[in-house]
Order: sequence, then C-alpha cells, then structure tokens
Amino acid sequence: MAHLRPRHRLALAVPVVLSLTASLGFLPGVASATPLTAPAATTADGPNLSYVVNTTTDHRTIASVKKAIAAAGGSVVIAYEQIGVIVVHSANPDFGRQIRTVRGVRSAGATRTSPLKPAGTTDEGAVQVLSAAEAAKVAKTADAGQEPLEADQWDLRAIGADKAAAVNPGSKKVTVAVIDVGVDDTHPDIAPNFSASQSANCVGGKPDTTYGSWRPVDADHYHGTHVAGEIAAARNGVGVAGVAPGVKVSGITVAEPDSTQLFYPESVVCAFVFAADHGVEITNNSYYVDPWLYNCLDDPDQKAIVDAVDRAQRYAQRKGTLNVAAAGNSNDDLDSDALTDASSPDDSTATTRTVDPHKCFDIPTQLPGVVTVSSTGVKGAKSYFSSYGDGVIDVAAPGGDRYQIPDTPSANGRILSTLPNNTYGFLQGTSMATPHVAGVAALLKSTYPWASPAQLQLLLKAQADNPGCPTAPYDGNGDGVVDATCAGGKRVNGFYGFGIVNALRAVK
Repeated sequence: MAHLRPRHRLALAVPVVLSLTASLGFLPGVASATPLTAPAATTADGPNLSYVVNTTTDHRTIASVKKAIAAAGGSVVIAYEQIGVIVVHSANPDFGRQIRTVRGVRSAGATRTSPLKPAGTTDEGAVQVLSAAEAAKVAKTADAGQEPLEADQWDLRAIGADKAAAVNPGSKKVTVAVIDVGVDDTHPDIAPNFSASQSANCVGGKPDTTYGSWRPVDADHYHGTHVAGEIAAARNGVGVAGVAPGVKVSGITVAEPDSTQLFYPESVVCAFVFAADHGVEITNNSYYVDPWLYNCLDDPDQKAIVDAVDRAQRYAQRKGTLNVAAAGNSNDDLDSDALTDASSPDDSTATTRTVDPHKCFDIPTQLPGVVTVSSTGVKGAKSYFSSYGDGVIDVAAPGGDRYQIPDTPSANGRILSTLPNNTYGFLQGTSMATPHVAGVAALLKSTYPWASPAQLQLLLKAQADNPGCPTAPYDGNGDGVVDATCAGGKRVNGFYGFGIVNALRAVK
C-alpha cells in the first residue's frame, strides 16, 4: 500500500513542534481538562478494543488511573510508567469518554476501529524474487572483492557505501533495530550481524523476548528482512552487502501476524521503549502507524495516539536513540495546504477526508526529532512515487525507481536485498530509502560514538550531496505530464531536503 508520511522542518520546524507540544499538553504545569474522579463501574457490552491512556509519570497518579481503568471496564495490558502510557483493553463502548474525565489523564483513546483479533509498510509494488538461475548469472559478473550479487546493487555505489566498507564497515557496538513485520535472522547474510538480545515481538503492546519471536510468521512478511539486509547484510562471500556490514541489526516485530500486517500504536510504543531500554542506537521505521494515515488533534482518539507514540519516541531519543522514518509513496507535496486521505481508518471502513498536514500528523515520521527520508533512483532523481515537500524532507537516499534503469546485470532499478528463507529480491519505496539512511547513521555512530541523536542528524545533513531542484519540469514516469514541483534552493529543497546521504564521508 502507498503510505504517506509528512514532516515539517527548517523554517517551519519551530512553529509546528511548538504547536504539537502545546496541543498535547507536554509543557510543564498543564493539567487534564476535566479533573474528576473515577467513573462508575460499567457493563462491557461493546466490541473489545485496544486503548492508550496517557498520564503523568508519578507512581501515585498512575496507581489511581489504573483503579479508574478497572472501574471503567478496562484491563491493563502493560503500563510504561517511565513515559506515562498505559495500554488497555476494554469492551465498554464508552470507555474512552469515561477515562478522559479522570484526574491525571492527559489523553486517552482507541488505537483501532475494529475489534481485537486473537493474538502498513512503505514499499511500492510487489516484491520481485531473484531466481537461483538469475542469481548465478549475476554472480558471474562480480568483480574481485565484491559480494556475489553486488553487481546489481547500484544503490551502494550511489552513496559510496562500497568504498566506505573498505575504510570502516561499522562497529559491532552499534545496533540498528528494524521495527517492522519481523526479521529472518536465520538468513546467512543477516545471521552474522544479528543481535537476539535486542530483539522482541511487540505486537499487542507488550514485549515478548522468547527466542525467535521476532521472526516473520511466513514468507509474505518479507518487508523487515529486506530492510535488515539493506542495513547490515554481512560481507561474507554470500549474496549481497549492507550499507553498514559491520554493525549489528535487531528485529522488533510490530505488525499484526495476519495478512493485513497493520502497525498499531500500542505495538509501536512498545518497540520504541524496548529499543531505548536495550541500548539500540538507531531505529528504522519504514511504515506509518495504523489505522489513521493522519492523526488530527481535534479527534480525541487520534490525539491520544499521537501523544502515546510521541512520548515513546522522545523517550528513545533521550536514551540516545536516533529514529529514522520513511516519507511515503504518494508523490504528494507534504508542505501543501490540503491533502486527501482516502484510506483511513484502514482497519475498518475508510472514508475520504481532506486534511491539513500542518495540523494532522502522520506518525512517527512527523514527530519532533525523527529523520524523514525521501527516495531517489539510480539517476539521482526523486523516485516517481516519493512524497516530498520543502521544509519537510530531512535527507534522501536510494529507494529505487522502475523508470530509472541502471546499467547492471539485471537492469533493475529497484533495490536488491535479503528475503526470508535464504532468498533475495527487488523492492522499491521510501521503505527502501530509509534503511540506507539508517545504515549511514550507523556508520556515523561508529565513527563518532559520542554523538547524540541530534548530532547524528546534523552530520547526516552536513555530509549529504544535494543535486538541487531539477531545471526541467519533473516528469517521473515519462508520460509527458508534470508530476511534481520542487521548491527550495541548492542547499535545501523539497525533493532531497539537505541532500542524498553519503556513506564514504561518514567514515572519513
């Protein structure tokens, strides 16, 4: 599915962040709107839904709110007391309204619009599996010192990652967590660099660290394994190479195990907190949080979702974790006054609505401090599908483009990486651009281990190469129609932000 993720930075960063902060009541001294006592006990006669209840972080308030949750017909799944987020299940159809009246509750709301089932990505189009015969053909073209399939990895050469590996492949002390649909750590290209101790299954909001819990449930859940290989596939004489082949990679599963593969807020909250508490330096987020493409603060449920996920990702930042996220595949100008959202909610019946991306937030990419990534093809031009926007995009990276054809053995403009069950395949999307940035950030962290998340983001921008806005009208798919307009200058613009990341500069 085409997932859209806007984020406003630079000249717009201060007012947007301040408005978001103030709206969510993050500022000191902000009290709940209606400080009442616990609601009367209620009968559970509605669908069983999941909620996030956001409160202050003092133990007394949290204990009081837990009692109110029980009185309102809710059961606590887990309480992340360090950030004041409580995950709750309730069949009380009035639970959200009732709990929002409780003293100490800052925001609360349902995280999904359909009933709980027994216990969305940003790739564009179906995966193209590389057959054994095709792989053998590519391997014959490999140069000395290359991985067998590296000749098809135009993306590594585009950002100097092949040369960077000879200087510094990255440190084993740096871990990138792939928050996704699961990672197949048995893949021979991923196994050498996989960190099981920093992996978990967070589906439902509570971490399961049972060995292997992070693995995809089937081969159709391939997205996370592809992303993991792009970041840290080992240079071990097998298959492909990652951007940072010497760093560690972990998997934190957040997608529902069924065919929907939805990323619900409570699962993402769990992932950010787990990553932070387990020493992860960088998280890769190639998705948006379901069920709302945009979460508008004038809706109490959507406001609670923004509040909960923002608390979790800010907690990760404070613990030293840089969060990197995809910009989306709708080819939308994310600095526009209005966008059409026809996909929300995506877990029940969607309705078409018009939203202002300055007021309704796509998360996690639009949250403060998160690196927002657009996609480029082999020619260095914006990918035809990639969303963009002046003051929105932080940096760009190769994510593939089927209209930009490389001079490689397979002549495939998409990104080649690992798939479950010891296979390889091509994908395109801002989902594929994001792990390139996460990989370069891991190389930077390896070079500058003292660097904070904010400093890593500044380094990513300072070292990036910006091609500038195209001089001719942008026609991404070659049909003669102008598809997008790039605003900004040579240093910073709407297509590339500060530019395309550079792996070689990161290690020098």
